[in-house]
Amino acid sequence: MTWRWFLLFCLACCLGPLRASGQVDPVNRESIQVGYNQPLEGHPPTFESYAFYYRNLPDFIRTNLTLRLAVAPVYLDSELGISGALGEHTDLGIHAAGGGFADTYEEIRQGAFRPAESFYGHDAEGGVSLYHLFDPGRMIPLYGVLRGQAHYSAYEGTDDTAADFRLPGNHTTYSLRTGLRWGGREPTLFAPLGMELSVWYEGQFRSESETYGSATEPRKLEPESHLFWGEAYLGYTLPELKHSIYLNLTAGTSVEADRLSAYRLGGVLPLVSEFPLSLPGYLYQEISARQFVLFNGTYLLPLDRQQRWNLTASASTAVVSYLPGLEQPGNWHNGVDAGVLYRTSSVKIMLGYGYGVEAIRTHGRGADSLVMCMELDLKKARETLSNSGQPGLWRNVPLIFTR
Repeated sequence: MTWRWFLLFCLACCLGPLRASGQVDPVNRESIQVGYNQPLEGHPPTFESYAFYYRNLPDFIRTNLTLRLAVAPVYLDSELGISGALGEHTDLGIHAAGGGFADTYEEIRQGAFRPAESFYGHDAEGGVSLYHLFDPGRMIPLYGVLRGQAHYSAYEGTDDTAADFRLPGNHTTYSLRTGLRWGGREPTLFAPLGMELSVWYEGQFRSESETYGSATEPRKLEPESHLFWGEAYLGYTLPELKHSIYLNLTAGTSVEADRLSAYRLGGVLPLVSEFPLSLPGYLYQEISARQFVLFNGTYLLPLDRQQRWNLTASASTAVVSYLPGLEQPGNWHNGVDAGVLYRTSSVKIMLGYGYGVEAIRTHGRGADSLVMCMELDLKKARETLSNSGQPGLWRNVPLIFTR
């Protein structure tokens, strides 16, 4: 029993590593991030949470090197950024990642998790990225991104995978991503300011094309898939009232997408990926889409003068074209959530309740979930403790929750 709980913890935490971002981050960051999305009914998938240590270290060994690390219990994601590697305004990133369970696939069809058709996936990958700054000196940077990588996937069945369910074969996927990003956002919870407009293309080319699944419901692993998407984001805090508004519009389409490459919407895990597709109240990655348009809006209302206690309210709406084989009645999906955020200079903790309006469940439409997110800024926590003037680590720890 102890081993099973440890395995489930590792499974949950392996979601955490952030994928490579749109440019080399010049800010020194060190934090611990935790997110948890708990459905209130049905058999939820294993992957409804994340936990990881995040480190971004400029001037690593040399002044033009930046090391980015995201470390989870069974996964490591890293990038070494080299500023000015190919000219004054062109940076190079060398990416390496790998570990257990990150390529796990969990089948969710018409609101029901299907353990018999789900399986574990482990991976290792490496790649190279180019980041070119087109408008040096401007307040809002415009970056061009070109990234190539090789991603090896190895699959195994879970205890619940059906005996007659044939797994996809182990294979390598070669991918090419290119995009333009104007502005950006910090990899933190509820950053006070942020703005981004970006467009992206990613081509995925597999070394193996095959059929997997059961004899009655075979699935095809496409030899290549092409994804196109764009995002518009605005985060703004009103100077006088200190109320914060976060608006996000994401749209995407695809060519020859399959179950392992399609867009998957659902759940509220804000730092689980570079482009989280959140729908409150839904299971994580409940909706598999060939193309989609998704809008998210969040309002943050301070309750006290120090802005430690805050109310949050969010609404999301999406229209989707389903991946063949995963269709369900209706193309619109809506979700709302409300919660309480406590924050100091070094810690943020948010607890919330989400409701998925069109989510299909055994009783009909509508689903409930609880959400918890926590961010501990280790750099600021150390500064708070060192400036306290009091001896003793444990005596000072409560200060990070009050300053």
